[in-house]
Amino acid sequence: MKKVINLENKKKDSVWDLIKFVILAVVIVMPIRMFIAQPFVVSGESMYPTFKDKEYLIIDEISYLTGEPNRSDVIVFRYPNDTKRFFIKRVIGLPNEIIVIKDNKIKIINEQNPEGFYLDEPYILEDFKTDAIYQTGEAEFFVLGDNRNKSSDSRYWGILPRKLIIGRAYLRLLPIKNISYLPGSINKE
Repeated sequence: MKKVINLENKKKDSVWDLIKFVILAVVIVMPIRMFIAQPFVVSGESMYPTFKDKEYLIIDEISYLTGEPNRSDVIVFRYPNDTKRFFIKRVIGLPNEIIVIKDNKIKIINEQNPEGFYLDEPYILEDFKTDAIYQTGEAEFFVLGDNRNKSSDSRYWGILPRKLIIGRAYLRLLPIKNISYLPGSINKE
C-alpha cells in the first residue's frame, strides 16, 4: 500500500514553524536590542586611533542603568543639538568638576582633588589647540574625542547631560582582526 503525503498540510506546518520562529526571535532579540546591547558603527575620525571609521561595536546599555560613567569610559550618546544623531566620545570630566585645558594637558579639579590632577592620555597622538576652562554641574559630563583636532565635542557644543548617554563601548566586532572587549579602555591604577 502506498503512503499518501498531504503536501498542503506539510506547507501549512512549514509556514507555522516559520511564524513561530519569527515570533520567538522577536520576543528574544528585541528586548536585548532595546534594553541591553545595541550595534553601533563608528563614523568619522574623531576617535582615531582608538576607533577607526566603519568599525562595528556593541554598546552596553545596562551598566549605566545601575551605575554611572567613569572617567575615560568610551561612551555613545545622543548629540545634544540633534538627539536623532549618535556620537562616540571619551568621558573626561565627571559631574561637579572643573576641567582646565592648557598646553595640550587636561587638569581636573574636584572635591577630592582641590589642587587638581593631570590626566594621563596615552591615546592622544598630536597636539591640539585648546586653552579653556569648563565646569560640569550635577548629572553633567565633559566628553572629548581622542582625535582632538577632528572632533566635535564638549569644547564646541557644551556639557553633556547624563540623560543623553546611551551606553559604553563594550565589544568591537569588526574588523575581525581588532575584536576586543571594552575597546578604548585604558589601564587605571
